[in-house]
Amino acid sequence: MRRSPVVTWRDRLRAMRMDLTPVRESRDFRLLLSAGTIYYLGAMVAYVAVPFQVYDLTGSNFQVGAIGLVELVPLVVFGLYGGALADHVDRRRLLVVTGLAQAAVVAVLAVNSFRDEPSLVLIYVMAGLYAATSSMQRPSREALEPRTVRHDQIAAANALSSFGMQVGVLVGPAVGGLLIASVGTAWCYVVDVVALALACLLFVAMRPYPHRGETTPPSLRGIVEGMRYAVGRRDLLGTYVVDLAAMFLAIPVVLFPALAEDVFTAPHLLGLLYTAETIGAIAATVFSGWISRVHHHGRAIVIAAATYGACIALAGLAPSIWVVALFLALAGAADMVSATFRSTVWNQTIPEHMRGRLAGIEMLSYSLGPLGGQVRAGFVADAWSVRGSIASGGAACVVGVLLTAAALRDFWSYDDRTDEHAAAERAARAAAASEQRAPI
Repeated sequence: MRRSPVVTWRDRLRAMRMDLTPVRESRDFRLLLSAGTIYYLGAMVAYVAVPFQVYDLTGSNFQVGAIGLVELVPLVVFGLYGGALADHVDRRRLLVVTGLAQAAVVAVLAVNSFRDEPSLVLIYVMAGLYAATSSMQRPSREALEPRTVRHDQIAAANALSSFGMQVGVLVGPAVGGLLIASVGTAWCYVVDVVALALACLLFVAMRPYPHRGETTPPSLRGIVEGMRYAVGRRDLLGTYVVDLAAMFLAIPVVLFPALAEDVFTAPHLLGLLYTAETIGAIAATVFSGWISRVHHHGRAIVIAAATYGACIALAGLAPSIWVVALFLALAGAADMVSATFRSTVWNQTIPEHMRGRLAGIEMLSYSLGPLGGQVRAGFVADAWSVRGSIASGGAACVVGVLLTAAALRDFWSYDDRTDEHAAAERAARAAAASEQRAPI
């Protein structure tokens, strides 16, 4: 009788390590991953500079908040249009064109900042243009990634892309803060221009990815068709609703200053609250090797999103700021797991000719949920308390996620091995690969 091999803790940890197969096997994924990491690093450096500069010029928190209002309409309009455009034109070329447009916008911000009296109006105008160009680019980047890896590598590729993004989110603000303190805001914009230029060069180095089959020219009708497809598939609808529930009900970021200063009287530890979720998210991606072995993605999303809400609720009740940071880190890890599985469902099942439009819709769920969540959190905090707002929001997120799972059974029971949409996409990719290998 054979004995089963003894599984040690070292073996378990090795199995959990991030799967680097897409990086090793796909040159274009390496280029896309590098470009995305550089892009987010530069963007987060500039992200710190814009609100600081507006506050420095005006001394008004409302004026700083108005940046988000200026960006909202371009984000919605051009996000949807960029998704429709990505389903018709060369996505790689669109990445380059929109990247260069962003670099031009940020260059104007840099020149304006080097002036003795920077123009506030120009900052708002450029912020709106930047939102328009960046929201046009993202659907192409999201839609192109699945083409660069095998179908069975999509989950690992999503985790790697998320890791690159989180590194930028963690390092970029710190670099921006150092630049502002030492040489001024203008150099933050210069760094972003250089990062955008490097990202565009990496996009250019990728091979062409022509559309397979007939494409749909960008139009309102095409955008509506994409929305109907998203709503008509209950498994996809579940991913959107869960994300909106988590972001609208539980996101606590807007309350961090009040939590640090008024609740714990520790304003010097405010940065700890801002970085805790990102650190948790990075840890989750580092130990994401297990994700590729999970097939019931809907259940994984529900469990991870409910865990996120529970951790936020516990953070609102925590007795010290250090315990708050611990629960925020756990929440960040859970949110990253949920996001990775959501991206995997999208990229494994959405047909090629719809992927750009659906990526535009996904981008809106990423963006509008946090904006609404900030309003909700602030209103409840003023009407009740900071702790009450955070704890109740986390609890409401848990309830919302569980109700979504109960109402959308197709979402809860999703299995990538048997799902008809995943099977159809696998077959389409296999057929396309066979055509490429066929002799001429």
